[in-house]
Amino acid sequence: MRLNHLNLCVSNIIEARDFFRDIFDFRLVEQKGEAIAVMNDGHGFTLVLSGPRTNGDAVAAYPQDFHVGFYVDTREEVDRFCDRLVAADVAVDHRPREIRGGYTLYFTALGGIMFEVTSFA
Repeated sequence: MRLNHLNLCVSNIIEARDFFRDIFDFRLVEQKGEAIAVMNDGHGFTLVLSGPRTNGDAVAAYPQDFHVGFYVDTREEVDRFCDRLVAADVAVDHRPREIRGGYTLYFTALGGIMFEVTSFA
């Protein structure tokens, strides 16, 4: 068994679509207006971006430690990714560093979603 897709609720479909396309190199497969965007990473994983479900006027938030993680092969790729974020004006609080046996970068984007990029090489 393998995980092949994930539905990630975001507050702005267009912003999230462009972010995953420009920063993580996902490709847009299908889009239904500003309600849903289906993207593929080119390695068999599908990411579905959808608008948030609301409870009255409140928008549901992800738990504090929720994050989306990516593995890369080398420490240099983590560093290059960090440089790519900085060049795209994405806020990065800390440069990559050793965390739990990996060389890791954490950053927050898309209205508060935490992301991780790690190499174990």
